[in-house]
Amino acid sequence: MNACFRVGNGAGFSGDRIDAALPVVDTLIEWGGPSAIFFETLGERTVALAQLEKRRDPQKGYEPMLERLLEPILLKCAQHSIPIIGNFGAANPMGAAKVIASLAKRLGLPNLKIGVVHGDDVRDRLDLQNHEVYEADTGLDMGGSDVVSANAYLSAQPIVQALQQGAQVVVTGRTGDPSLALAPLVHHFGWNWNDWSKLSVGATAGHLLECGAQVTGGYFYDPGFKDIPDPANIGFPIAEVYEDGRLVITKAVRTGGLVNAQVVKEQLLYEIHDPSKYITPDVTLDFTGVRVNEIGLDRIEVTGIKGNHAPEKIKATVCFDGGWLGEGEISYAGPNCVARARKAAEVVIERLKIRGLQVESRVDLIGVSSVHDGDTGPLWRAADAHVQDVRLRLAVSAKSQDDADQAAREVLAMYCCGPAGGGGVRWRTTPRIRTQSYLMLPTDLDPGCQLFTAKDLNP
Repeated sequence: MNACFRVGNGAGFSGDRIDAALPVVDTLIEWGGPSAIFFETLGERTVALAQLEKRRDPQKGYEPMLERLLEPILLKCAQHSIPIIGNFGAANPMGAAKVIASLAKRLGLPNLKIGVVHGDDVRDRLDLQNHEVYEADTGLDMGGSDVVSANAYLSAQPIVQALQQGAQVVVTGRTGDPSLALAPLVHHFGWNWNDWSKLSVGATAGHLLECGAQVTGGYFYDPGFKDIPDPANIGFPIAEVYEDGRLVITKAVRTGGLVNAQVVKEQLLYEIHDPSKYITPDVTLDFTGVRVNEIGLDRIEVTGIKGNHAPEKIKATVCFDGGWLGEGEISYAGPNCVARARKAAEVVIERLKIRGLQVESRVDLIGVSSVHDGDTGPLWRAADAHVQDVRLRLAVSAKSQDDADQAAREVLAMYCCGPAGGGGVRWRTTPRIRTQSYLMLPTDLDPGCQLFTAKDLNP
């Protein structure tokens, strides 16, 4: 018998819909059989922002919506033996575990087993002078910048260890995104860590699911050109992985969105530089022979996946203090609004020079030009568009928060300093993060896991 294990996704990034996981869990229960659900909530900079939050409050630094994400499903998952895996630990996996423990006790689950993965924080293990640089922001000089965080992409192995110990919820920090889905498959099927063929199927399932609704039509639909049903109720994805390596992508029942060949192909190629060598911590994937076949409504079979040995080195992303971002916005509407907004932009730029603020600046006229314009504004300066309203946005980068704040406040001052009809003013400053990635040997890392019960963490 060709056994099937289902893996569902409940979130594709920090900020995703908090009610998306429940239909997935209900579907896994309805369909029966062994299954798991994972949450992917970390981006390249998310863990650094979490580290900043932890600096402000040592009890924080995990996914801020953690309790809201898990409350609708925790009891059901425990009752139906559906493990929950998530990198929602961010900068503080133990803090996240304590939140889950508190929720578990409130739901009547004092003995819930929670596994906490550690070892991704490598600030004390990474030598910036001697480790190889892998990726960097263009033209970025990190000399003298404070390190905010340094996190390695852990493999699925410590998650599997936690599941082997009986963990019902596994909390991680920075982990390879596909590893979150691969881990329960390895645990269930007993795959060997050098069975590249099987590991490649599991990692591909994780890659296709990791962005949540992106593989069920979310980033695909374009009204009037590529429509999807009921986008307000878009369903999140489920992978069916069979013991012989067969892979089918589908979604939660009675939900909107769609899973078709085009959507799956788009997600398969997401963030891929070399289709023959997509590197994950567990296996190197080769997509050059992949075939995508529609085998039913919202059911796509993916075949031809190949895998090679795991990479010799592991990626670690280091986030540095990038100073401050200052933003100011103001809207202009009605006749001649573009000319008024353009003049306001020119005045703001001149004001930054008059005041001698130490900032790098950019102005956009949203509604006329923004995404495709350059930092010097060639498009908005030459635009002759006739629109009903336009919004001026100033963004500045500064070493000091005060310079960033003062620059942003120059937009606020335009409320009464003209031109006519400005309104809807806002301004703010936020810390800025810059990233650079390095390569580390697996022997440089010391990953592992600890197992707790909810009552241990929240007596």
